[in-house]
Parts: sequence; structure tokens; C-alpha cells
Amino acid sequence: MRWLRDLERMGILGINRRNADFTLRWNKRSLYPRVDDKLLSKRLCVEADIPVPRLLAVARRHFEIKQLPSQLANAADFVLKPARGAMGNGILVILGREGDRLLRPGGRTIEMGDVLYHAASIISGLYALGGHDDVAMVEERLKVHPVLREVATEGVPDIRVIVFRGIPVMAMTRLPTRRSDGRANLHQGAVGVGINIATGLTTHAILKNTPVRRHPDTKRPLLDLELPDFATTLEIAVRATDVTGLGYVGADVVVDATRGPVVLELNARPGLAVQLANRAGLEPRLLAVEQSWKPDMPVVERLALGRRLAVEHAPREDA
Repeated sequence: MRWLRDLERMGILGINRRNADFTLRWNKRSLYPRVDDKLLSKRLCVEADIPVPRLLAVARRHFEIKQLPSQLANAADFVLKPARGAMGNGILVILGREGDRLLRPGGRTIEMGDVLYHAASIISGLYALGGHDDVAMVEERLKVHPVLREVATEGVPDIRVIVFRGIPVMAMTRLPTRRSDGRANLHQGAVGVGINIATGLTTHAILKNTPVRRHPDTKRPLLDLELPDFATTLEIAVRATDVTGLGYVGADVVVDATRGPVVLELNARPGLAVQLANRAGLEPRLLAVEQSWKPDMPVVERLALGRRLAVEHAPREDA
């Protein structure tokens, strides 16, 4: 079949190959909690002096939920999320307060009681991997960098960096939309925009696997946009994956308007849509890393290798 030959020619990595040759091979199962548990990931990053969102409150048991209103009394905005959630499920974003009401994306408002009910659902495991009991955590709401403000709607974009054996091999930014309810998650309707690792410029964009050139809400162009602080973004993504001990990781970084790049979370099973956003396959870059990797490579050398591979394996114009 021609389409299979085309995918092979482009070096597209499929999920079975990813699992067998990269995820299972390079990610020890015993180390998965370092990325599956967002609280543990945060602690490891803090200990390594890697910037992360500030933690405002934690509720591990149902009886601790009643403490959340007082703990969040001075927080005008915040994000409530499950510590062991996936694909953006269970994330509740609060943009501000209007008297006793809390403002959500889209102009909707809820009461603090609704927040507490959501926290209870999180602890009960409604959004957790495997449906196990979870922990409700509240973080500061990061602010959109001015450069990205016109290509995101009601939420904060993030940058997903695929890191293999400490080498950044591919990246995309995920831009929230009204359809995604302000969340930077492709499954829920965010736009995925490929990034040239060598230059920090955006290259191609997809919405629900369909190519687009403009943001669906703001209508602003999405291509050839220079991402702010991209060199720092790559550096902290690599350093964050180092502390996990895992070899194949997706690092999600947000460029905050005041703090700059901060690590939002890490993923031992990063999705493969980054290839669609870049119109390029992961396989050639991953194989090139295996050929070029050397033990004890300093971070600066690994970053340089990632940029070189991005140039050598840039997408073809006729792809």
C-alpha cells in the first residue's frame, strides 16, 4: 500500500515500535512513578533547581478538602489537577474571582463548593491512571507570554519536547482553543504546532490531525513564529528528564510571562502527534541518537546534538 510506503519513507514512528524499541527498552518500570506522580516530579525538579509552578495546596484525603478554601483565600487564580491524571483530564482552571464566584474559561462561573466537589472526584480516582485513589493538587496559574498571547485562547500554551537518552529530538507547542476549554491538550482540541529545534521557529500546525495555518479562534498566523526563551526551554526539558532516570520522555514546559520557562510535567509515554505537527518522523532522529550518543555527555553537548539532528533530518518540502 502506497500510504504505508510513504510513512516508512518519512520515518514515522508507530505506537507499537515506540513501545517495543523505545518506551519499554529505555524506561524502567520501577521509575515510572517519577513521572506518573506529578507531586513527585515536582519535588525532584525542585531538588535539582529546575523551575516548576508553585504549589499552593494539596489534599490527599477527603477530610483535607475542607481546608482548601482557607489555603486558597489569597489566590486570585489557580489550577486544580489530579497528581496522577493523563491527557489533561480532571484539570480545573480558575481565571479569577467575581465576589463569591470563581471565573472559568469561556466566561462561566462556579462556586467554591464546585471546586471542592471536583477535588473530591480527583481523590476518588475519577481521572487517575487505572482509576486508583489520587491526590488533588493546586498550583499557581501560569500566565501567557506576550509573544504567544494572540495564538492562544483562554489558556496557557505549553511546549512538548521529546527527549531520548538526554537528547532533545523533536518539539511542538500546544495552543489552547475555545474547543479545548483553554487546555493545551490535542485530544481536547488544542492546536499542535511543530518547532524547528535548531531555530526555535514554528513550522507546521495541525488541529485534530488536519493542517492549519491560523489559530481557529484568533485567526492569527501560526507559522514562522519565534518562540520566546526557546534555548532555556530545551535546556530545562533535558535537565528535567535527567532527574527521572528514564530514557524516553516527553517534557512539557510553559513559558510564563514573568518567570520564563518552567517544567509543567513529564510523561513516560509521550504521544506521537508531534510527528504530524512537524511533518517529520521521529525514527530517523532516534536512530541517529543511538549512533551518536556517548556516556557522560554534558547538557550543552546534548543540546547541540539535538539541534544538529533537527537540521540533518528536517522535513522535506514535498512530504
